[in-house]
Amino acid sequence: MLRAAGIGVGDEVVVPAFGNAEVAGAVTLVGASPVFADVDPVTYCLTPDTVEAVVTARTAGVVVVHRFGRPADVRRLHETGRRHALLVLEHGESEAPYDEIARRRERAAYLDARLRGVRMPDGGDGHTYQQYVVRVPGNGRPDRDAFARALRAKGVECRVPVKTPLHRLPEFRRCVALPETELAADETLALPVDASLTKRDMQRIVSACNALGGLLQPAF
Repeated sequence: MLRAAGIGVGDEVVVPAFGNAEVAGAVTLVGASPVFADVDPVTYCLTPDTVEAVVTARTAGVVVVHRFGRPADVRRLHETGRRHALLVLEHGESEAPYDEIARRRERAAYLDARLRGVRMPDGGDGHTYQQYVVRVPGNGRPDRDAFARALRAKGVECRVPVKTPLHRLPEFRRCVALPETELAADETLALPVDASLTKRDMQRIVSACNALGGLLQPAF
């Protein structure tokens, strides 16, 4: 789609650094340069303000990535694109059947009501909970990683959704300030909300998290 729109050498395309390398790689594949913008700390998506902050005369497009089942504010981003004459593309996540999404939402609501010591995701409109991503308070990555190891030791599967932001990877390294992206990479942890989880599974997740969550305090 980038190539079909005439985007290529000399052009810049705004993409998030919080995510996998697929989108930035597609930009480089057509000869353009990926420009990394910061993300919103609640949705983990690009916003009109974060895009505006990096637009230059060379900017030709924006690729909006929906994260963890929470959609970006596409309407306002398209308005930003029209104002700057930019191509705005969406990179979506794999869709799931309605009944599976409904079960994920039930499990997410269960965690919302019972978890302590971690910051739960803001559900927002249309959240499908492809991943249930919490923030682990404390001293950033060391405490988050220790929390994850302790959960796994208790039999709770969890994963770090973004280990290294793209602007810190060798193939995309940029000297840019993306504070929300870097903080999210250090603090976020995805807990299971799969439709197949039983009530006992959910109780085990809550029990394990709550036993650990009170031990971590925000750093000042």
